[in-house]
Parts: sequence; C-alpha cells; structure tokens
Amino acid sequence: MKNIVSIVLSLFVSLNVLAQSSDLQAAFKKSYANETKSDFTAAIKDLKAVYSETSYELNLRLGWLSYSAGLFTESMAYYKKAIDLMPASVEAKFGYVYPAAAVGNWDQVKSQYEDILRIDAKNSQAHYRLGLIFYGREEFDKALQHFQVGFNLYPFDYDFNLMMAWTSLKMGKMREAKVLFNKVLLLSPDDESAIEGLSLIK
Repeated sequence: MKNIVSIVLSLFVSLNVLAQSSDLQAAFKKSYANETKSDFTAAIKDLKAVYSETSYELNLRLGWLSYSAGLFTESMAYYKKAIDLMPASVEAKFGYVYPAAAVGNWDQVKSQYEDILRIDAKNSQAHYRLGLIFYGREEFDKALQHFQVGFNLYPFDYDFNLMMAWTSLKMGKMREAKVLFNKVLLLSPDDESAIEGLSLIK
C-alpha cells in the first residue's frame, strides 16, 4: 500500500512539474514575441503571470525587460535577485550595470565589474569598461592596467589599441602612444580618433 501511495505521489509531482515547465515555456515564448514588437509592458506581464522569486531565469529576464521599458529601479531589483540566487553569475552582473549606469550610479557599476573580475580575472569586457571608468575619472594609471589586460589577450583589437593609445598619451608616454595610434590605423584606416591623437604628438 505504501508503495502505491508513493508511486501516485511521485506521479502527481512529476505531472505538476511538467505542467509548470510547460506554462513557463509558453510564458517565455509570449514574452519574446511581445519584446520583438517592442511591447515591453506586455512582455513583462507575460512573465509576471508565472513569476517565482526563486527562479533565476525569470528574474534575469525581467531585469532585462524592465531596463528596456525604462523601469531602472525595478530592473536593478530583479537583477539583484538573480545575483543573489546565482552569486557566480557573470551575466546577471553585466545585466545589473545597464540600469545602474542609466541612473548614474557609477559606484555600483564599478563594484559589479570588480565582482566580475573576482570571478573571471581575465574578463576582457569587464576590464575594458572599468578602464573607461578610470579614464573618465582621469585615473590613467588604473585605466592603463585594465586596458593592458585586454590588450594582451587581444593585441589587434580596435578598442583596446585605441584606449591604450589615448591613455598612454595622457600619461605622457608619447612613443608608446604613437605606435598604438598607428596600429589603430591598420585596423581602421583614416580613423579620426587615431589621426587626432597623432596630431597631438610632437
């Protein structure tokens, strides 16, 4: 008798999980369709109908949709839940920086990039964006450290070469800047930024 009850309960749980999974898939499908039409309000509503605080996927997706809808505070809240659920998730941290940047909270943006680098020390995107933050703050030595990591990984990348060149110029490293600006011109002939940089080198 116990075995029969156990089998029935197990079957009920399995059917319930399948039903939930089917509902979730249908909600995501509707949400994608509405996002394609730029109807972010409807896309959010589709997912809220099946929302669970313990679902990483739902929180991550709602973070993106809320950001797309201009709901930056809500977006950060959803991304924060996703990060709490999966602390090693780099994608959730990258997601969080979009609404944080939109509201001008650069300390939180910087903090997320630093967290990403604690997880993935050679993440080129995080190094590049942190480098830009330090460059904007005129902390050129720190900017150069981050650009250097990405440059070493991608020595013929346009963005890293250009920012290494400008940072070197700002630090008075004219020889290095000249070499890098000329390399940018190999990547992007007639590049205005590289030509401007070279014009500043005596």
